[in-house]
Amino acid sequence: MKNEVKIHEVEPSLNSRRSFLKLGGLTLVTAGLVMAGCSDNDNDDPMDDTSLPGVRNGVFDLGSGDFGVLTYAYALEQLEADFYTKVVNASGFNATFNEIERQVLTDLYHHEVIHRDFFKAALSGGLPDPSSQLLPSLAFNYGALNFNSRTEVLATAKALEDTGVAAYNGAGKLIKTPEYLVLAGKIVSVEARHASAIRSLINPNSSDFAGDDIVSTSNGLDAAKDPSKILPIAGSFITTKFTAKYLP
Repeated sequence: MKNEVKIHEVEPSLNSRRSFLKLGGLTLVTAGLVMAGCSDNDNDDPMDDTSLPGVRNGVFDLGSGDFGVLTYAYALEQLEADFYTKVVNASGFNATFNEIERQVLTDLYHHEVIHRDFFKAALSGGLPDPSSQLLPSLAFNYGALNFNSRTEVLATAKALEDTGVAAYNGAGKLIKTPEYLVLAGKIVSVEARHASAIRSLINPNSSDFAGDDIVSTSNGLDAAKDPSKILPIAGSFITTKFTAKYLP
């Protein structure tokens, strides 16, 4: 009976997030198509421009400025999309998670795929030479993570979502183009709802959805971290080598 009460109380909040996120995801896809072709960079030697991503000394570098931040976000969204793809396709998905948990995790899977594809479309349309400057599809390794373990999956999801929110918050100050900043703000609001939903699944009917470990007690804001603090965390799952020499 106790478990039934918890599920009943959590469900309306999670369903509200689901409706909001579906609308937000569709808006972002449309915005990505509108953004295509916005670049006016005519540098004759793109590799002399550190704002442009691309291979330098044999290794792909994310670049700096708007393109660097967008490429950085694209790398993180590739990771989240891959993780949730594995979650929903795990052999024990239906048995491991209850109905509400499956709905939330499936929605998060769709949202992260939308985010990943949004950044790919935006960068493909905006980069001067996307054939050489678009970050390739990354490869991932989750080590001994058991995708049929509720505890392990939700703990990893919590870590990824919290990291994603801190990453967007920390990168916002690096974005110069107002339209890109607005879009990043929309995405981070979605990511924050992801983090809240996962925390509510782990500990229903608690204040963990906005815990003191991620929300400052002094200003009421989520954590914000520079790329140099985020990439080592994300890099523990990413096996494709790349650098971020021109991001703080």
